[in-house]
Amino acid sequence: FVVLHQLPAMVMLTEEQLQFYEENGYLVVDILTEEEMDEFSRAYDDVFARKSNYNLESTWKGSWAPESKKQDMSVKSIHGLQMHSAVFTRTLLNTCLLDACESLLKTPNILLHHTKAHIKPPGNGSPFPMHQDYYYFPYKNDTMMALFFCLDDMSPENGGLCIYPGSHKLGPLEDVSDNPAFHYLDANKYSIENATPLSVKRGQVVIFSYLLIHGSYPNTSVDKQRRIFLAQVVSGDDVPLVTGIHKSPAQGLVLRGCNPNREADITKRGSGE
Repeated sequence: FVVLHQLPAMVMLTEEQLQFYEENGYLVVDILTEEEMDEFSRAYDDVFARKSNYNLESTWKGSWAPESKKQDMSVKSIHGLQMHSAVFTRTLLNTCLLDACESLLKTPNILLHHTKAHIKPPGNGSPFPMHQDYYYFPYKNDTMMALFFCLDDMSPENGGLCIYPGSHKLGPLEDVSDNPAFHYLDANKYSIENATPLSVKRGQVVIFSYLLIHGSYPNTSVDKQRRIFLAQVVSGDDVPLVTGIHKSPAQGLVLRGCNPNREADITKRGSGE
């Protein structure tokens, strides 16, 4: 895969990188400095330590795997990290990150949809079945992108990300989930075994289209956890096809530019709209 090395401020992606994303639906970039990554990692661990008494178990529901097998799996998750620490808010406003997003979205208007974090423990870290994010929050022009931050070196052994390169061109595929809150594809057509694994270094970010088929392996390592932070962003010029679903803290926050579709009706003050 193509890696974009540390970007100086206000430098957009090259034509080669844009073409790679267009063809493959993803791109790996270096965004944070070592110092920023250290601060990010400390804040991340601190949030999980402070919230350890809450229910954080997030193994996916549905019949993609037998219930007896899922009982031995685990993945801990917290959503809306920008509501827990300013470190994550600063990261979302990182100039180099937003430069890359602006290049890919072809607009300076960039909105936050949501953030979340997943920790897969060694030995029994739960896999994620192959899926598209589209069904969680479909948009008219399909501009939604994931920003997948790796806090640890990521490989198939410790539950790393796997993808079907170029699958974003297929459009929305059949969702076979039997649980309305979780979405995944037919494993006979899009198996995790046939997917392309991504080995990504600590501090790198995988940017990918919400139409890209992706999932992740179980963490079978002896002592390597897998920590990730994920943000979904969308063009401010795009509009949702369905409203009222997947509502998240600070959804619609303008990270760059403006939101031309935002209403300003005084009678709706305090409604969150």
